[in-house]
Amino acid sequence: MIEFELSPQQRQLKEFLHWFAEQQVRPASLEADKNHDTPLPLLQQAKAMGLSMESVPSGGGPGGVEGGQGERQGNRIGVIAAEELAWGDASFVLNLPGAGLGGPPVRFMGTPEQKERFLSIFNGPELRWGAYALTEPEAGSDVAGIRTTARKEGDHYILNGTKTFITNGAKASWNVVFATVDRNLGRAGHRAFVVEKGTPGFRVGRIMDKMGLRASETAELVFDNCVVPVENLLGGEERYLQREGFKVAMQTFDSSRPTVAAMAVGIARAAYERAREIARQNLMLGRPSPRYAAIVEALATMARKIDAARLLVWKAAWMADARVPNTKEASMSKAYAGQIGMEVCSMAIDVAAGAGLLHDEYLEKWFRDIKVYDIFEGTGQIQRLVVSRRIFDDLGVRI
Repeated sequence: MIEFELSPQQRQLKEFLHWFAEQQVRPASLEADKNHDTPLPLLQQAKAMGLSMESVPSGGGPGGVEGGQGERQGNRIGVIAAEELAWGDASFVLNLPGAGLGGPPVRFMGTPEQKERFLSIFNGPELRWGAYALTEPEAGSDVAGIRTTARKEGDHYILNGTKTFITNGAKASWNVVFATVDRNLGRAGHRAFVVEKGTPGFRVGRIMDKMGLRASETAELVFDNCVVPVENLLGGEERYLQREGFKVAMQTFDSSRPTVAAMAVGIARAAYERAREIARQNLMLGRPSPRYAAIVEALATMARKIDAARLLVWKAAWMADARVPNTKEASMSKAYAGQIGMEVCSMAIDVAAGAGLLHDEYLEKWFRDIKVYDIFEGTGQIQRLVVSRRIFDDLGVRI
């Protein structure tokens, strides 16, 4: 059964990461946002301390992290870490070195040789990144509609197409790229390839100039007769007889959506705590006034919604660790956390009034950052559709 109290190990990790976020990450976040880049020395420091996408799990996968009784804790530890570090700066979390979202497909589907080849590169002292390239200009929420093609020629595949909004895609040592061998086959035509930096026919397009998460790199990737060796097809051809390519894409989301939701909770909590501090410092909350009464009500509403979102995240992560199918719960956590994150950040600015609109005020940055959490990893609309379909599946009705 899911526990609402943190274990000593989890509590220790939470306290350590909060200290690091407060002392190192938060102070650098406004400058990083202005410069569109997290300082490399901070990332080097994080890696030296053992912080990376690999050491702080962002989606567990087979194996996970073991607890005291052999219990898997990788996903729960991942969401705890994501919330605390995003409380400091969400862009910093996305910039952590490691395989990132590209890791779960390799772990879920790769052959032993592929896992060793592509994941071992993150074990050294240098900063390296992996990335996950699924979204296209005309296929974001509609994953089944991807248009990037893969044509087999001898011992290579030839990829053609464009991927967009790819986190760390430009600096990644490799990208997991989803393509179709035949659009008429629908999901059955999907294939997952590991495309390494420097592969002939692969180039980086533009780097996106975004509203929020400006210190996190978001790239366009172009594949123009890109020559990918057959050994870079994840799992080999036999893995795709039962629509494995599409299934792997969805499995990645089932493990990553709770982590993304936890980041939204971290941003919301940061905004709530900042608004609460502004109210404490500047307002006499006991004074009988409609303005003060509204602030008290707003703070209570913010706290309630943050706690509710966190519990949804923890449940989805607990289910993943227990190897219980969690597609519905992962989508619930992502849909709700993204929504309440926007609500809380907006309410926090209302509490702060004019101070919340200044560029040198954290609230303004968090308000810009939070919007994408209702968009990437599947929009809020798509999450609600996934939840609805699962509910009706349980009733024996297909929608």
